[in-house]
Amino acid sequence: MQADPPVLVVCAVIQRAGLIFLARRPPGKRLADLWEFPGGKIEPGELPAEALHRELAEELGCQVVITQAGPPVLHAYPWGTILLHPFLCHLAPGSPEPQPHEHSTLTWVRLEALTDYDLAPADVPIVMWMRSLP
Repeated sequence: MQADPPVLVVCAVIQRAGLIFLARRPPGKRLADLWEFPGGKIEPGELPAEALHRELAEELGCQVVITQAGPPVLHAYPWGTILLHPFLCHLAPGSPEPQPHEHSTLTWVRLEALTDYDLAPADVPIVMWMRSLP
């Protein structure tokens, strides 16, 4: 029996003035109440960066400028495996502030405080990557 291929997803590590953006997953969804770097599934035929821009417009109503792609994270959840493509970003000039269209809470956090939040498990290695950046 062959395992299903991983679901391809993206996430944004949005930085501003020494802070990093986190969004809290809403009740009733998978990983409810956990904090995450926002993003979502890559649609068929879509490039990861295109998916990131689409997902942020849908979920947060904002636009970003991508400054760096991070190392993909393969993570197995009980319901399936994901391959998460993180992108370091900042809000685009003139972008509205992120709004919680699909999240229960939004916040800006210092890098050293990220581990104080109950992060989605696939997002934890991204914090380690962030800490390794110059």
